[in-house]
Amino acid sequence: MPPMPADTVIAVRAEFSIEDPWRSPVSALPVRLRLSGDGGAPQLSTTVALYFDDDYLSLIFSASDDHIVATYTAHDDPLYDEDVVEVFLAPERREEYFEIEVNPIGAMFDAHIISPEGKRETMQADRDWNAGALAAVRRVVELDGTTTWDTLLRVPFSAVGRRAPSPGERWLGNFFRIDRHPVRGDEYSAWRPTMRTPPDFHVPGAFGVIEFQS
Repeated sequence: MPPMPADTVIAVRAEFSIEDPWRSPVSALPVRLRLSGDGGAPQLSTTVALYFDDDYLSLIFSASDDHIVATYTAHDDPLYDEDVVEVFLAPERREEYFEIEVNPIGAMFDAHIISPEGKRETMQADRDWNAGALAAVRRVVELDGTTTWDTLLRVPFSAVGRRAPSPGERWLGNFFRIDRHPVRGDEYSAWRPTMRTPPDFHVPGAFGVIEFQS
C-alpha cells in the first residue's frame, strides 16, 4: 500500500490578481491527488493549491489529460458523468458540507449536503443551493503535446455562512477529480482517498483539514 497523503493542506492569505488570475502564491504549496480507491498513483496527475482573501477562498486545480470529455454547459448539469474537478467544504461539522464541481469548459455544479450518518444512502443533497462561485478554465498544450487543464475556482465565504477565517482556523474538506476515457477506462482521484469500491466521494469520514494561515 502506498503512503497516505498528509491530512492537512494550508490555505495562505494572499490577494487575488485579475491581471494574473492563474498565479498561485509561492507559499501556497499544492497537494497531489491519489487514486480514490486505494491511494495509489493515478495515470494522470492532478494538483490543487489554496489561498484566500477577505471575501473568497481560491482554489487552483491543475490536471494533465490526454482525452478531455466535456459537453455539459448549463449550471447544475450532471457534470460528474464526464471529466470534472470537485471540492467538498465542511466549515463547521463533518456531517454538513458544500459540494462544488467544475468541468473543463467551465460549467459548474453545486449542492449543499447533509449527511448525519456519513453515508451516500442516507445523505440529503439540496441542489437549489447556489455557491455564487466564480470559475475559469484554461487549456495549456506543451510542445510535446501534453495537455493540462487548469481550473480557477473562487468560493465566497458568504455562500457557506462564514467570514474570512482567522489565522489558525480549520475547516474539513476534500478535493477530487473524475477522468473519463473511452479506452483506458475511468479514473477517480482524491486528495484524501475514500477507499471505496465502487468509487464514492461522499465519505466525510475521509475528509482532511484545511488550515488557514496569514
